[in-house]
Amino acid sequence: MVSSTFDLFKIGVGPSSSHTMGPMTAAADFARRVVDKAERVEVLLYGSLALTGKGHATDRAILLGLSGHVPAAIDPDAADAEIVAIRSGGRLTLAGIKPIAFDEARDLRFLQRERLDFHSNAMTFAAFDGAGAGILRRTYYSVGGGAVLDQDQIGANAPPEGGWDVPHSFASGDALLVRANATGNTIAQLMRENEEATYPPEEVSARIAEIRDVMSACIDRGIRSDLAELPGGLRVRRRAPVIHKTLLARQERALADPLTVIDWINLWALAVNEENAAGGKVVTAPTNGAAGIIPAVLRYYERFSATACQRGIEDFLLTAAAIGSLYKANASISGAEVGCQGEVGVACSMAAAGLTAALGGTPEQIENAAEIGMEHNLGLTCDPVGGLVQVPCIERNAVGSVKAIEATRLALLGDGSHRVSLDQVIETMRKTGLDMSERYKETSLGGLAVNVVEC
Repeated sequence: MVSSTFDLFKIGVGPSSSHTMGPMTAAADFARRVVDKAERVEVLLYGSLALTGKGHATDRAILLGLSGHVPAAIDPDAADAEIVAIRSGGRLTLAGIKPIAFDEARDLRFLQRERLDFHSNAMTFAAFDGAGAGILRRTYYSVGGGAVLDQDQIGANAPPEGGWDVPHSFASGDALLVRANATGNTIAQLMRENEEATYPPEEVSARIAEIRDVMSACIDRGIRSDLAELPGGLRVRRRAPVIHKTLLARQERALADPLTVIDWINLWALAVNEENAAGGKVVTAPTNGAAGIIPAVLRYYERFSATACQRGIEDFLLTAAAIGSLYKANASISGAEVGCQGEVGVACSMAAAGLTAALGGTPEQIENAAEIGMEHNLGLTCDPVGGLVQVPCIERNAVGSVKAIEATRLALLGDGSHRVSLDQVIETMRKTGLDMSERYKETSLGGLAVNVVEC
């Protein structure tokens, strides 16, 4: 089923779309349901949420969500003060309306040995009245990219029952190409007409511009930050501000080095993911862990393409969303389901497609670029050290950004014909994720997470 551009690109906060934004959304939804009668709320976290939730700020997200906050509207700085107040006072304001006692040690539990069947990112909320009698018990699943399904699969971010009623429906890359050729439209035009089934044209443009602006602002904040070290205990130092100063200081020498452009791309990706790791404001693209790739490649287009324009920016993001929709429908964008190939790999594929579109590529070249972007990320594990979205996540975004540009350049050198189709590589990614050990799927039980000593 086709996903909206605005489902794939959500404005929220770091460090994780599935472990921070999803739980916050779920908690806020549950709080709204029970605020009239509840005097106590209990939260149980399972699977990947339980195993890496501390490092991904899931506990903070739950407290803020129960207090009525949602990812798109929250102020990260004000949130810090609210968390301190909740923890010091042992109380929170349910749904922003009703103060109740909240004993975090008792009422928020990480069940690391338990996993629910539907998805590894599962959480159960229970509400009780003043006499201790149960009012409501509800399970939610954070399925990637900030999207949430409740036990009836109709959570706050779920698509409407029966699907999204759009003029251009496509369930595969091949179907997308057939539709583009049959209508004579570009992939971006197909997606725009889909969005205009819900929003007037000027609002579609305004919403795309907001996504681009938040992405750009995130890069700039990451570059300007005066915080030398990222939170969490790994003592990872921010590199973006230092790299930026270095690049500015050697601009004349850079004229003789044609690869300097790669340094700028690396800088922009690092800046976004350092902001994400610090809990800053980001756009899921399609997840927080991979949030730096599309902004970095988009800025590369804006700064280094002679033909860059507003139309190109819109084509970039609409096309990237069309490709992301295919992964979301036919495989996964969740590291807890398929490893980092579903996050960095999908973002790389989306960025490659978007850049190819912005540079005037044909639908066939766009599909080729998207396929190349994923083919060379197949099998990528999700193994965050310390459960933090820092090592190796931040650098993976820089490498994924450069790889996306390489995929575009390869695709534009050809005519769009190629041996492996996008549909084949998506299915390969899905099967690889199924075969992948749980240790390598956002549990921090394998890979770099256990072979790097935390100090």
